[in-house]
Amino acid sequence: QVQLVESGGGLVQPGGSLRLSCAASGSIASINAMGWYRQAPGKQRELVASITSAGSTNYADSVKGRFTISRDNAKNTGYLQMNNLKPEDTAVYYCNADIRRRIAYTSRDYWGQGTQVTVSS
Repeated sequence: QVQLVESGGGLVQPGGSLRLSCAASGSIASINAMGWYRQAPGKQRELVASITSAGSTNYADSVKGRFTISRDNAKNTGYLQMNNLKPEDTAVYYCNADIRRRIAYTSRDYWGQGTQVTVSS
């Protein structure tokens, strides 16, 4: 079994910061790309940022310059540092990772349960 557990969400004022964490656990052989998605009420889930196993990153235009994705491969953990938060960043944030289990020959996508981020004064 493989699990992704997010943490770090909460309520923050506009202009504030939060750091989300995504810890992968279980019988993991390797983690390829990791990503953060978000879904606001009434909207489709969208990609916020992604990072490859080599550290190459990609960001949605709406968060460039404000959010930073990173990972600690030794800890099987990904992070999303969110600065200068805006009300439109309010959403449930989900962690996603392409993981190969020790008993498997191929990898597959795993999702966390989501963590709420609310930006409001």
